[in-house]
Amino acid sequence: MIATPTDPTDPRLRQAQTFPVLSTEMAERAMAYGREETVAQDVFVFERGQRAIDFFLVLDGQLQMFVDDIRHGRRSAYTYHRGQFSGEQNLFTNRPMLLSGCARAGSRLLRIANRDFHAFLTGEPDIGETIIRAYILRRAGFVRHAEGGVVLVGNRHHADVLRIQRFLTRNLYPVAVVDPVADETGSSLMASMDVAASALPVVITPDRHVLPSPSNAALANVLGINEPPEADVVYDVAVVGAGPAGLAASVYGASEGLNTIVLETLAPGGQAGTSSKIENYLGFPTGISGQALAARAHIQAQKFGARISVSHEVTSLDCSTHPYRLILDDAISLRARSIVIATGARYRKLDVADYDRFEGQGIHYAATAMEAQVCADETIIVVGGGNSAGQAAIFLSQTVKHVHMLMRSGIASTMSDYLVQRIKSSPRITLYQQAQITALHGDKSLEGATWIDRTSGMTHELAVTSIFVMIGASPNTGWLEGCLDLDQHGFVKTGMAPSDDTPLSPYATSKDGIFAVGDVRSGSVKRVASAVGEGSVVIAAVHQYLERQRHTDHERPVAVSHPSVT
Repeated sequence: MIATPTDPTDPRLRQAQTFPVLSTEMAERAMAYGREETVAQDVFVFERGQRAIDFFLVLDGQLQMFVDDIRHGRRSAYTYHRGQFSGEQNLFTNRPMLLSGCARAGSRLLRIANRDFHAFLTGEPDIGETIIRAYILRRAGFVRHAEGGVVLVGNRHHADVLRIQRFLTRNLYPVAVVDPVADETGSSLMASMDVAASALPVVITPDRHVLPSPSNAALANVLGINEPPEADVVYDVAVVGAGPAGLAASVYGASEGLNTIVLETLAPGGQAGTSSKIENYLGFPTGISGQALAARAHIQAQKFGARISVSHEVTSLDCSTHPYRLILDDAISLRARSIVIATGARYRKLDVADYDRFEGQGIHYAATAMEAQVCADETIIVVGGGNSAGQAAIFLSQTVKHVHMLMRSGIASTMSDYLVQRIKSSPRITLYQQAQITALHGDKSLEGATWIDRTSGMTHELAVTSIFVMIGASPNTGWLEGCLDLDQHGFVKTGMAPSDDTPLSPYATSKDGIFAVGDVRSGSVKRVASAVGEGSVVIAAVHQYLERQRHTDHERPVAVSHPSVT
């Protein structure tokens, strides 16, 4: 189960952090939060698919973990011994467990009920820090080794295969991709499940459910990734968008006792979540990937009790009534006393024929480990002159044959100097300034591109199956039509004065109680650090607004829902 020592980034190699052993003194403190149990015979104390399970600390004996795999059946993954504990980040949510745990005969366990788990973490912060770090690494290990999740059968370059794989990976859900053409395991699996080639791609769950080319929303519902809004609940604050700004707002909102929900269309992280490495984010001198940063913020928000609802797009806002009403794409709606808009921006596209036809089948907007694997040892094109394009070119150059980097006008003034120097010195990156793609070629998927070098007037044609387009973005504000003041480019205007003489918030919109932070805000600095700062600070303005509402609204006084946190 453990990868070879040649891959130092594998979480399973960090045994002391992924599978830590609590000291005797720590175990004694933990006893105050649960009850001791002794099992006379082998018994499964939790099973894959169960929700809201209890936390177990092994006092003596063994707790053996099993993974269910549609290809290999149930098998042992690893075993916890004295001082080690069960669980991973699903203990913070109501999502189903991925593995099953069997306590061996004669074992002594400390069981802490799920309802007391948060109190345990906050009451014993040093133990809580150890547990949270372990849970993050364990989930990263599940995703890396594709354990406990689903099997995706189909051509690796097919648009739906890439969409499904990207959705699951970014939501930290394990997925094993099997190409029936390149891997005979795929053919045998199709035969055993009676899946025809015409049905591909399909997702197969461990309990043998076959989902033909499911939508993201359907996947989220079937696999338990989604946490839908609670019926008949009025939230103190609804955060729309789970990029860096939205996640920061949810962490601070939930940690300060506000009943907080986060609504996200795709996955936590936003555009930043697609970045291969952010090297200038404060506190991470060696850099951190956007997905890793988002994963940590995600679990941090859940730790404080924020409800994160994935695969739900907000289609409109009814701002004519209070509490405000948000309408989602599946006709569900929810009410919130205040709203933080953190929807960021959507990727811009190239103006070239057949572009839409190749989206998802050769044209990419993210450069993560998944995309690097898809185009390994190939020649690729990166389009763009900003930081995102520079980070992508540097990252992909480590695994591809060569990167051709095309810039319409040249390196943007916003690109960090360290990226500029690396690009210019890399033997695997060729830089073309004043270059523009004029044609795309291919049948079912991308096979090549033509571009013109406007400096020399020469036309180039290159056989490529992957083009990474990173040329900026437009604000995601269509759903706000008629409610808020937007600037000429569609970004939300902020800095509006509230209805009384309270201090002006730089994040207040034209509607009292609705705020905007991050890239969606007019005049914002398009940086991860500034987005996190805005999301953190805006909660102070939310508190001020809710306090004013207690005195001026006709609602009953706000009954703030406090999770068990300090």
